[in-house]
Amino acid sequence: MQIRGKTYNFAANSIYSVKIKEIIDALERFAPLPLQESYDNAGLQVGLTEAEASGALLCLDVTEEVVREAIDLGYNLIVAHHPLLFGGIKRIGDATQVERCVRLAIQNDICIYAAHTNLDNVEDGVNYKIADKLGLVDVQMMQPRPVRVTIRGKERTLMAGSGVLGYLPAGEDALAFLQRVKSLFHIECLMHNELLARPIQSVALCGGAGDFMLSEAIRLEADAFLTGEMHYHSYFGHEQQIQIGVLGHYQSEQYTTEIFYSIIEEMAPQLPLSVSETVTNPINYL
Repeated sequence: MQIRGKTYNFAANSIYSVKIKEIIDALERFAPLPLQESYDNAGLQVGLTEAEASGALLCLDVTEEVVREAIDLGYNLIVAHHPLLFGGIKRIGDATQVERCVRLAIQNDICIYAAHTNLDNVEDGVNYKIADKLGLVDVQMMQPRPVRVTIRGKERTLMAGSGVLGYLPAGEDALAFLQRVKSLFHIECLMHNELLARPIQSVALCGGAGDFMLSEAIRLEADAFLTGEMHYHSYFGHEQQIQIGVLGHYQSEQYTTEIFYSIIEEMAPQLPLSVSETVTNPINYL
C-alpha cells in the first residue's frame, strides 16, 4: 500500500484463510498501540483472535445496530475507530448500550477491535486522511514526539503527534474554503468564527475533540484551524488571527474507515470487507 509516496507492506495472504489475529497484527504494525494516549483503551475489545476471519465490518462507533449488521453479513470481526470499552464495566446485562453490544458480540462469536488515538497520532493516520481529503500538501505533525515501539520483535522509534499542518496549493478565500470543507465532509452545520479577510493557505487540523491544539496552530501561524469539537469560549479573541472551522466529531473522522479498508484489503485481498452502512452519529440537526 502506498500513502504519500511511502510503501507499507502488509504481506498479503495468498490463500483465503486468515485469522483475526493476523488482521489485528497488520493494523498494529500500521498504528502500534504504544502511540495511544494514556487515557485511551485502543486494541482488542471483545472476542477471541485465533478464529478465522469470515469478514470485517469497518465503522467509526460500535452500536447494537452495527453488531447486528455484522451478524447479518456473516462477519465475525468489527474494526472500529472509537473503543466500545473506555472504562471498566462491572456486569454484562442489558442496562447500557455497551453491555448490550458486548453480550450480542459474545453470543455471536464476533470479535471487536478498536484503533483510536494510536491511529490519530500515527503518521498517515486519521489527521493525514483529513488533510488528504482537503488536498493539503507538505503535511507534517504539529507536535511530533518520539515513541519506542516493538514491531515483529524489533524495536523502532516512531514519531507521534495529535494534529497536522499542511498547505493548500494556492490561497483560498475563507468563505469558499469553509464551503468546500462543508461539502467534502457532508456537514449539516459547520461552525466557524469571523471570516478571515486574508486568503487561507496554511491549514492546521485535529480530528475529533481537538480544540486543545488551537494554541499550537496559532503558534505555527496557520491561517485556519479545523477540528471536530470546540468549547464555546475557545472561539473568542481570534478574530482575523486564525480561521476556525468546527466540522462535528463524527464528520471529521468519518473517512477513518478508508484507512482500515486499505490495510486489510492489502494483507487479505480475498476477505469480505464492508464499511458499515449504519450512521452512528448521535447528533441530529433541525
